[in-house]
Amino acid sequence: MTRSVKIAPVAAFLAIVFIAVPVLISASGRIDLYYTLTSVALLSIASAGVWLTFYIGRINIGQGAYALMGGYVSAILVVTYGWSFWLTLPVAGLFCAAASVLIGLPILRLRGVYFAMVTLVLTEVARLLALALPITNGAKGMVSIPLPGALTILGLTIIPDFATLHNSRLAFYLLAVALMLVCFAVVYRLVHSRVGKLCQSLQQNEDLASSIGVNIAYLRVIAYAVSSFFGGVAGAIFAAISQSIYPSSFTVTDSVNFMLNCFLGGLGYVFGPMLGTLVLYFGWDLLFQTGRFQLLIYSTLMIVLMLFLPNGLLSLAATTRKKG
Repeated sequence: MTRSVKIAPVAAFLAIVFIAVPVLISASGRIDLYYTLTSVALLSIASAGVWLTFYIGRINIGQGAYALMGGYVSAILVVTYGWSFWLTLPVAGLFCAAASVLIGLPILRLRGVYFAMVTLVLTEVARLLALALPITNGAKGMVSIPLPGALTILGLTIIPDFATLHNSRLAFYLLAVALMLVCFAVVYRLVHSRVGKLCQSLQQNEDLASSIGVNIAYLRVIAYAVSSFFGGVAGAIFAAISQSIYPSSFTVTDSVNFMLNCFLGGLGYVFGPMLGTLVLYFGWDLLFQTGRFQLLIYSTLMIVLMLFLPNGLLSLAATTRKKG
């Protein structure tokens, strides 16, 4: 019975994102919604990485740096060296993971507030590097990035060339959503594994965890590397769908929003970043109608939500179940 209860909502969600949404968009003729929903999926992937950093008791305000790095790594390999996009996707993630290990080894030893302040400058550092390095083409950015080609394994075409498709936006949507689901499945499995339980102990008392033999530094670095991998993959897909990448493609504001997505959805829930991204993305667009009051209303709503729903929007569902 328990297994069927868990499978039912998952099956319903898969049916909605892979069948119902494309059918509804096709019927409405609003093809532009594919780009919007793809953006939400990519932002969810990056936000999931930030959530994982929160899970080890650290505030990560630098995810935009890894998204920017991942976008540039993929673009450079595709445009300059002629690599297949599908090969650059894991490479971009691994590059960001390796960079995060080098950066994280010293700063992950810092107390939470100092770690947050250090990560706050990472996105700006990445932007300045993109402006300065010749291989990134400076402020001009990298444009005319080709669409992903066909993915062929043992002579069998797994994914067709996006350039030959009638609707490449649908293909990007399916790709982003599929990777989003894989990403959250990985996070869910990690959180519910033995390593995840050890990571949870870091939130409560790091000194106590260390006293019983938990390798705190190792767990922090692993979580931060996985987090940055997600950011790099999201950035690589963003560069492909936009067919361009600029130093301003991801800014400090984006890094802050990744963090807010986690707060809004719920830090205590694996799927909190997914819900938080969806609500924040469409909520910001909806508030655009208020003109110059947009930022004021947005800030007020965020403060109110954090005061009355400190555990995020998903805590409403948990409260309802308890009352029921």
